[in-house]
Amino acid sequence: MGDLFVWLIAFFILIALLVIVIFQLMALADLEFDYINPYDSSSRINKVILPEYITEGVLCLFFLITGHWCMSLLCIPYLYYNVRLYTQRQHLVDVTEIFNMLSWEKKQRLFKLGYLIVLLFLSIFWMILTALEDSDYD
Repeated sequence: MGDLFVWLIAFFILIALLVIVIFQLMALADLEFDYINPYDSSSRINKVILPEYITEGVLCLFFLITGHWCMSLLCIPYLYYNVRLYTQRQHLVDVTEIFNMLSWEKKQRLFKLGYLIVLLFLSIFWMILTALEDSDYD
């Protein structure tokens, strides 16, 4: 039963990460269609960058602590990419360069979105499998 709660917590953490990445994509799309100016778009995105990185780190550490090694290993490339961007100080969106980097920023976030969706489906699969195994013991 405890393992089911682990998967539920991971599920909600992944949903939070998906919401953050979709929020960033919406800010970039609004900028692309001139609904907001570059300053507002970059400030909206920059406000959620560090919470995204911290949440991903917590998720990877959570999988590691609970003994789900495969899921932890699947989270490491995304975590490494975020740490690399942060250490190279390329994690924030620059107001003056946002139009030049718009297509790159969108591709980067679409890749993150796809990666998180794969992790979400794996988490749902393991959650269902764990629930079915728990019901066999009852």
